[in-house]
Amino acid sequence: MAGEDRFTADILDSTGTDHVATYAGFIKYAVALALACFVILTALCVFAFAPSGAMSLVLGFGGLILGLLAVIVDIRIGSGKWRLSGAVAAVFALLAAMMVA
Repeated sequence: MAGEDRFTADILDSTGTDHVATYAGFIKYAVALALACFVILTALCVFAFAPSGAMSLVLGFGGLILGLLAVIVDIRIGSGKWRLSGAVAAVFALLAAMMVA
């Protein structure tokens, strides 16, 4: 029978957990990438639009490093809440907005 020789998802993964784990991993790293991009773009805005000086340089690089470290910590924790990196990104964006305005 030709129908029995096919490789389908049910034959390869009879428990049905591989695609769920793949989807969860995709969502986890997509959120991490979005937060990292937000932190990087905020740092670029500080570098481009803040008044030149040591304070804008410290704020830009400091926020960039702290924001990316917070994203890495949230990935390693694996809770899926993203509270630390979200809070760091929000505070960094508010500080950047005060520097630019």
